[in-house]
Amino acid sequence: MAETGAPEIPASWADLPFFHDDWPALWSRLAANRDWQPAPENIFRALRLTPREQVRVVILGQDPYHTPGRAQGLAFSFPPGEPPRDSLRNILTEIASDTGTQKRDGDLSGWAKQGVLLLNTILTVPVGRAFGHKGQGWEKLTRQVLNATAADGPRAFLLWGGPAQKLCANLPRDGHLFLESPHPSPLSAHRGFFGSKPFSRSNAWLRARGEPPIDWSR
Repeated sequence: MAETGAPEIPASWADLPFFHDDWPALWSRLAANRDWQPAPENIFRALRLTPREQVRVVILGQDPYHTPGRAQGLAFSFPPGEPPRDSLRNILTEIASDTGTQKRDGDLSGWAKQGVLLLNTILTVPVGRAFGHKGQGWEKLTRQVLNATAADGPRAFLLWGGPAQKLCANLPRDGHLFLESPHPSPLSAHRGFFGSKPFSRSNAWLRARGEPPIDWSR
């Protein structure tokens, strides 16, 4: 831990330079004003639920939901039992169309436990103020996680929207699967996210590698 009360650093990612060079100062700034989310123990939830050696698919979000109580530490994920809305509702609609299976719950922790890294670019957000922690230092961690993941071996990257695609523009392409489409937000889903079939296409790639597919209904 950086200091008393700081969230535990996930062991499999702890050797990233961010945790030594940048995290102590970033945590000090966060600890000085706790009007942000997710809860401290969930800041690194995506990295905890999907250890580095288990990553098979990467889905990038932007920053956590700023609606009070909604951020769960996993990109796009809603609290268990809360009806999905907006981007997540469109994601679940595409799953049904693409795979013929239904996922009705917006809790995506079942994906994370199968090796889907649900990583937000920025890991904290002030309540009620989207992108309020942009430029605070989280972007360094995101870049290091992406570089490490790409270096570890073939992975599937599902990149929705320009910001996610730009973040991954310099990653090596050889051996990896990159599926790019518009973002699933209500403003852009109809411009090419619907019908892009990222879930069946990534599963076909995993099967071709001899790996089990992701059960997107979990």
